[in-house]
Amino acid sequence: MKIGFIGLGIMGKPMSKNLIKAGHELVVLDINKGAVDELVSLGAESVTSASELASKVKVIITMLPNSPQVKEVVLGKGGVIEGVSTGSVLIDMSSIAPLASREIAAELATKGVEMLDAPVSGGEPKAIEGTIAVMVGGKTEVFDANYDVMMAMAGSVVHVGEIGAGNIAKLCNQVVVALNIAAVSEALVLAQKAGVSPDRVYQAIRGGLAGSTVMDAKAPMMMDRNYAPGFRIDLHIKDLNNVLETSRGVGVPLPLAAQVMEIMQAIKQDGCGVEDHSSIVKFYEKMANIQLSR
Repeated sequence: MKIGFIGLGIMGKPMSKNLIKAGHELVVLDINKGAVDELVSLGAESVTSASELASKVKVIITMLPNSPQVKEVVLGKGGVIEGVSTGSVLIDMSSIAPLASREIAAELATKGVEMLDAPVSGGEPKAIEGTIAVMVGGKTEVFDANYDVMMAMAGSVVHVGEIGAGNIAKLCNQVVVALNIAAVSEALVLAQKAGVSPDRVYQAIRGGLAGSTVMDAKAPMMMDRNYAPGFRIDLHIKDLNNVLETSRGVGVPLPLAAQVMEIMQAIKQDGCGVEDHSSIVKFYEKMANIQLSR
C-alpha cells in the first residue's frame, strides 16, 4: 500500500521505517531534511507540502507534537485538506486534545474523508522495535480497514470508541505513566538516602506488585543518569495540560496528576525540558540532597 507519513521525529521516523519494512510504499514530509533524506535512502518519496502528499495517497498518517501543528498540517494553507480525495483516510497518531481530533474529523468529513485518532505509547525504544501500543478512536469499519497498517508499527492496536476516544485513552495512559515515574523516583531516592542500594531495591521489588513496565524502563535510566529523550519532559507537560483541561471540562478532580505537573514544571525551569521524563527524579534528588547511583 502507498501511505503518506507526515512527522519524522523521535517516534515518527522509526514508525515510518517499520512501514517500509512491512512492504509499504511511503511518501514522506518533515521540516527536518536529514530525517527525510534518511527515509528517501530507504526507498521513500519526498514531497514539499502536505497537500501534495495527500494527492498521492489514500492513507495519510500524521505524527506531530500537538494540536496546533496537526490542525495546521491538515487544515491550514497547503494542508492535507487541499489535496486529499474523497474516500481517503487520515490516521492521526499524534497525542492531541480530544476536542481537536473531533474538530479536524468534522472538517475532513465535509470532503468525504474519514479519520482515526490513534495516539501511541511506548516511547522511542518500542517505536524502533515496532511494539508500541496504539489506542484508536473512530468508526469501527474504518478501524478494521486500517488495522493491518497500524499493526505494522505496533505490538497492540485497540479500538476504544468513537473519534476522540483514542486521545482520551492516551491522556489516561499519560496520567498512569507520570505517576509511576514519580513513584519510582520517590522510592529509589528513599532507598539511596537510607543507605540501601537503589539497584538492589529495584531488583528486589520489580517482580512483585510494585513492578511495572514504567519501572523497568525508567529505573535503570535514573540510576545511570541517562536522560536521553525517549519521551521529553516538554511533551509530557503538553499531555498533562491536555489531561487537566479535559478533566476540568468533564468535572473530574485529578490531584495527583496536578502535583506531578508542578514537579515537571519545576524540572523544566531547571533546564530539563528536553530531557527524558525520567529526569523527574532530579526533583526528588534536589529535595533530599543526594544523587542516585548504582
